[in-house]
Amino acid sequence: MAYDRSTVEAVIQHYFDGLYEADSDKLGAIFADSADLRWVENGELKVWSVPDWLAAVRKRVSAKSEGSARDDVIVSIDRSDEKTAFIKVRCQLPPRYFTDYLVAMKLADGWQIVSKSYRYDLKD
Repeated sequence: MAYDRSTVEAVIQHYFDGLYEADSDKLGAIFADSADLRWVENGELKVWSVPDWLAAVRKRVSAKSEGSARDDVIVSIDRSDEKTAFIKVRCQLPPRYFTDYLVAMKLADGWQIVSKSYRYDLKD
């Protein structure tokens, strides 16, 4: 069965914009309060709550203000039903080049990202 991708894609565009602009308000609007972020660093699983991550974003210099090029790509959206989506994206905040795996769910207030796992490469 085919599902409307446009509402999920709108959330992901908001995500890309928030990352590029280092805008914690934009990002906070699309992440569920209980969401977390996960990644592996030096072989160890790291976990951040959304409030901790947004605090770090507030301190970040935006890629936009530095004039960095954008390269945001939705690689895939896998929908199991009208309320659940698994999204793979690629984006860059040089010198970091990310692959993100996002789980989004349609909640009472609309689509929200409920989980983010990611990896990145460092490049000069």
